[in-house]
Amino acid sequence: MKATRPIRIITSLSIAVVSISAIAWLGLGQISGAIKRVDVFGSIQDRPEKPTSALNYLLVGSDTREGLSKEQSKLLRVGTTKSAAGARSDTMLLVHISKARDRATIISIPRDSLVTIPEHQSSLYKDRTVAAASGKINAAFAWGGAPLLIKTIENETGVRIDHYVEIGFAGFADVVDSLGGIDVCSKRDINDPKSHLVMSAGIHTLNGVEALKYVRTRDFDGMGDLGRMQRQQQFMSAVLRKVTSTGVLLNPIKLVNFFNASIATVKTDSQLNTSDLVTLAKQLKNLSASKVRTLTIPLGNSNARVSGLGSVVTWDKTLAPDLFNRLILDLPLVDEVTPSPSASSSPSAASEPTIIDKFKTRTADENPCGALK
Repeated sequence: MKATRPIRIITSLSIAVVSISAIAWLGLGQISGAIKRVDVFGSIQDRPEKPTSALNYLLVGSDTREGLSKEQSKLLRVGTTKSAAGARSDTMLLVHISKARDRATIISIPRDSLVTIPEHQSSLYKDRTVAAASGKINAAFAWGGAPLLIKTIENETGVRIDHYVEIGFAGFADVVDSLGGIDVCSKRDINDPKSHLVMSAGIHTLNGVEALKYVRTRDFDGMGDLGRMQRQQQFMSAVLRKVTSTGVLLNPIKLVNFFNASIATVKTDSQLNTSDLVTLAKQLKNLSASKVRTLTIPLGNSNARVSGLGSVVTWDKTLAPDLFNRLILDLPLVDEVTPSPSASSSPSAASEPTIIDKFKTRTADENPCGALK
């Protein structure tokens, strides 16, 4: 009897784990069919080659008001779908997942980046073709939606986009609320009259509406969109830490609520199907926050001015191409260089490798305000 009890306990635990996993994957399989899919690749020609099986997702945060409740619109002070029709690309993230699915990179693309927007059909006059011209990258989304934005990014970077995900205000707020809020930490007081965010320095647990204000704020520290991108990266890292915690992954109710909230206003490319999502989720189950790095495309000039366009940012002519080449070939962004042993050192003495992080990345498990705890 004594010998069989541990076996029963282990068996019960195993059955519980399997049951939780089955319920979670069943929930994913059921809800993924509700995702809104759009054809974003059909009209794109002359796309970059894909030398590896790594995945590149383009994640766009749209400022569409679709799905917001009257109460949420009032708290955000962003108006309704009638007063702010259409959608603009509020945030653009290029997410690279390695071919081994053991590391990921989240790259912020400044929306004022100076790029060449390819030739396209006029959004106002369907029978007119607009010639390729210089412009801000977020104008590509406004003028031609996801297809023109993807074409612009692929032309500028040489990186082939495999899948597209777009999430609106309502979907973002619901995702945060489904996780029970997200902890953020600010080193200074925030009082932004445009985003209407008022927050003292320190650690705060933000609900969906508060979090949306936080990732949109950019007019309180003099850093504009660059400061906002830093806060977005820190927020994404906090979400990753929360999602990969056992409290979410091993709780089928929280997990399914998270999945349900994630698709509230999400749109994906038509090629991203249920089996792709399930397969990717299984492949990433062991991906820890320490294996996820965040960064901004290296900039050459963050305060340039162009006639007719106003203030723009330009990409570094050396570092940006190096970054894109590493993504294309699925190479690490951080180099480890082992120094050669000096003549006076012992041949058996091990040399510590030097870490070279020229792209100034952060790992998602870093807490930028740890000292305030």
